Amino acid sequence: QLHIVESGGGLVQPGGSLRLSCVASGYPLVECTIGWFRQAPGKAREGVSYIRTGGGDVICADSVKGRFTASRDSATAYLEMNSLKPEDTAVYYCAVVRSEKVFGSCRRDDYDFWGQGTQVIVSS
Repeated sequence: QLHIVESGGGLVQPGGSLRLSCVASGYPLVECTIGWFRQAPGKAREGVSYIRTGGGDVICADSVKGRFTASRDSATAYLEMNSLKPEDTAVYYCAVVRSEKVFGSCRRDDYDFWGQGTQVIVSS
């Protein structure tokens, strides 16, 4: 059973940056596809980005193109968020699935394990 923990959220002013981190225990993260999702109040959870085992992220949400970048090393996944906007305010989730099962996906239903989320608030 994978246990996932996100960190790095917080309050930031518009135009600022944050870097979220995701670590997992119970299974080698290096063998997993990692997805980043977010859920704003009153809205459905949406895919933000995912990154495959070999690296190279794919952006799922057009609204974050050019501003967000997913990356990873052997033990941690990251979501670098720049030029943040108030509409980026949401709870951000890291989700994981074994890469042998799903090589890459923006769909939440394709991921088996989820963290509890980390709150990001973009406000002046």
